[in-house]
Amino acid sequence: MGSGKTTVGKILSHVLGYSFCDSDTLIEQEVNGMSVAEIFKLHGESFFRKKETEVLQRLSSKKQLVVSTGGGAVVRDVNWDYMQKKGIVVWLDVPLEALAQRIAAVGTHSRPLLHYEDGDPYTKALKRLSYLLEQRGKNYAKANARVSLEGKLGYRDVSDLTPTEIAIEALEQIEVYLKEEDGMAIAGL
Repeated sequence: MGSGKTTVGKILSHVLGYSFCDSDTLIEQEVNGMSVAEIFKLHGESFFRKKETEVLQRLSSKKQLVVSTGGGAVVRDVNWDYMQKKGIVVWLDVPLEALAQRIAAVGTHSRPLLHYEDGDPYTKALKRLSYLLEQRGKNYAKANARVSLEGKLGYRDVSDLTPTEIAIEALEQIEVYLKEEDGMAIAGL
């Protein structure tokens, strides 16, 4: 949430000459243009997750497509099956403090999972993001490629990075993954 998936995804799709799609936007279109926050409020998270799975199932049959998913798409194993069926999953691993600052700056009204904590917007976001990472971290780690903005790129303040720099790092991590896959195929693994 707030990691820049859509922005970086659009850059990647442009560079690769692929189409781009945001799964949350497709879900919103399917539910009469309702926002994700409205869907959560009116229908609940389980309804949203079901729709998310349906969208990912449809998208998994397409080729040359960059898909930006919501951060919770990783919680259902079936979603992993669809995402990795023909694709490479990239995790944009952004420090929680940076995510909380980013989200607090624009507000939490469009982030339905951030309405459970007390405090100022930054504290609310940081508490909830910490909880979500604790719940989802093992799932995020299943990604084929990881772009660690804190570790690999060495930035604590991600505002120092442009989305293009993050996209370049994502392409480099995808290349590493593909070389490893090719090596395993050659070795017969």
